[in-house]
Amino acid sequence: MASNRQQREQREARERLRAYQARQEVHEIRNRRRRRDNVIGILGAVVVTALAITTQIVYFTAGPGAPEASPSASPSAAAGDELNVGAPDSSLAEGRTWTGELVFNDDVTLGIELDGAAAPQAVSGWVADVMADYYPGTTCHRLADAESFAFIQCGSIDGAGSGDPDYSYGPIENAPADGVYPAGTIAMARSGNDAYSNGHQFFIITADTTLPADAAGGYSVVGQVTSGLDDLISEITSKGVDPDTVGEDGTGSPLVPTTITSLTLQ
Repeated sequence: MASNRQQREQREARERLRAYQARQEVHEIRNRRRRRDNVIGILGAVVVTALAITTQIVYFTAGPGAPEASPSASPSAAAGDELNVGAPDSSLAEGRTWTGELVFNDDVTLGIELDGAAAPQAVSGWVADVMADYYPGTTCHRLADAESFAFIQCGSIDGAGSGDPDYSYGPIENAPADGVYPAGTIAMARSGNDAYSNGHQFFIITADTTLPADAAGGYSVVGQVTSGLDDLISEITSKGVDPDTVGEDGTGSPLVPTTITSLTLQ
């Protein structure tokens, strides 16, 4: 009996050993598979990352995401941009014709037309000023009433001819080559010999006037009066210059105080 029991115990021990060895082998197989899967996963992540980086490089250098080539600004254009102070981008004029009304002293209404294609920077200035409601309440401080030197100048920040220190721009646009500004012309006032001193101030020519160019050139023509010029002349400019304000060039304040009531553009 003891021999049989020993034999049974030995057989059971061998079976337990085989079972243990089998479990160990399964465990080792699982470990090897796990290590293999980890390696494959890491390699896969590296490959995916590399592909993503490569795809982005190709997309942004040769594909549809590549930036469009554009010409570099010329030195003169760059310098001009730097000289503009507080002025809007010239694209605001939209390269089109703007129409509107300019009203003086509540009862003198001018129809006006501005050429955003011929003078994009200056017209953009007008559009920005209208959007900011700059002009209503400003005055016209200078008048010339000679036969061939006739205009009224408006838009000074202080009503006395001072420019706005925070706002100036250039270049000169659409100036007549012969220096002749026909009646009804609307042009920008500026400082002498400075093409980048255009600002808010403008003048309206009331009789054909010759304005010789200086070292900077002529004066930016933004547009023209389409109606009401006769009313402006009869009600305001024909009354002449206040004699107490006449300067060496014969200009001075209008004898009829003149204020811009409203300005609209569309």
